[in-house]
Amino acid sequence: MTFEAIAKLLNEEATKRNHAEEISLNRPDPLLIASRHNDEFIALICALFAYGNVPAIIQFLESLDFSLLDADESMIEQALAHHYYRFQNAKDIQALFTTLGRVKHDVGSFESVFLPAYQKKSNVMDGLRALIALLYDINPYRSRGYQFLLGTIPPITPVSPYKRWHMYLRWMVRKDHLDLGLWSGVDTKDLLVPLDTHTFALGKKLGLIQRKSYDFKAVLELSRALQKIDPSDPVKYDFALYRLGQEKILL
Repeated sequence: MTFEAIAKLLNEEATKRNHAEEISLNRPDPLLIASRHNDEFIALICALFAYGNVPAIIQFLESLDFSLLDADESMIEQALAHHYYRFQNAKDIQALFTTLGRVKHDVGSFESVFLPAYQKKSNVMDGLRALIALLYDINPYRSRGYQFLLGTIPPITPVSPYKRWHMYLRWMVRKDHLDLGLWSGVDTKDLLVPLDTHTFALGKKLGLIQRKSYDFKAVLELSRALQKIDPSDPVKYDFALYRLGQEKILL
């Protein structure tokens, strides 16, 4: 398939799938829950737990009482005493709500932390570095499950794709019938693809990714390839690529 044909396909798929009905209980995605609440804190919870089986993710997110983000920490501990999800036990989930509640109360917003770091070099990884560092600074709790959930503070040369974090940024920055567009100070041209196994496999099949390893260099490779199709908004193709891979239409 020529690059022109790939561009045509992705533009058609991105347009076709850009409607609210594309995400439903029959076609689940964590964005379904995030869209109901339209809140940057709740959206981050939805993004961080977006790993594993999608119906199981939705079931878990449906079980959460997001009003606990405004509750005192003893109430959080009591209400989430029996919640768990894959690598996270009850203490991990309690800690996440406690951490986000502290940020909400003491800082006010994630955007206010992300923007100053991002704007120095228009680099979203700098913004994520500031954001993840804040989450670790504001709560000393540590465990394997909790640290898996937040991810490591990005080094200067990242290795991990940071898929769930880039998906969160896509939701926050882009505004269409799918993405929420709750932030206003980040340019869509600077976003990076939330690379998952579906988009990685399809990116390789289409020749958009040459790299064999599923890592941050593959994220940059796919993002740059999509920038050639739309320099102003390369990540608008992410959801279409994900669905095409998930539905095994081109694989």
